Amino acid sequence: MSPDILLNARSAIGELTPMLNDCGALCGAACCQPDEDGQGGVYLFPGEEAQLEGCAWGRVMETPFAPMLVCDGPCTRAARPLGCRIFPLTPVRGRDGRWTVRMDARSRAMCPLAAHGLKGLDPAFPRAVRDALRLIAEDPKGDAFLERWAALEAQYRRPLW
Repeated sequence: MSPDILLNARSAIGELTPMLNDCGALCGAACCQPDEDGQGGVYLFPGEEAQLEGCAWGRVMETPFAPMLVCDGPCTRAARPLGCRIFPLTPVRGRDGRWTVRMDARSRAMCPLAAHGLKGLDPAFPRAVRDALRLIAEDPKGDAFLERWAALEAQYRRPLW
């Protein structure tokens, strides 16, 4: 995917975060910590791994789905990947066929905002994330990645029994 598309998507979100203040203060920045076995992180959008290879605050590891950034501590916020910038939201195709957002089912395990849904977020944040995803979808690789991401997240919405 074109680096320009990644840059434009990041710019669409800008400095917006789910809340008007630091949401990491609520959870101790749980989404920035690896899990107990040193894994767990954020999937990287196509082309992002080249931008983050060798960063001092995390490591890129290959997974069957996509490269993943596993953080080792606080990041340079301006350099954080799109997956971090959109959290706790996830892409979903709207009824009109365009990309929109909803709360990521996987965020329930670590994000106190997840229980409140989109209504618990700064309204500008979901709009900006939706706009960024639509920019990503303009590239065929980006659109295919969003399809795979949405399908992966949908697995976590299925009943366990």
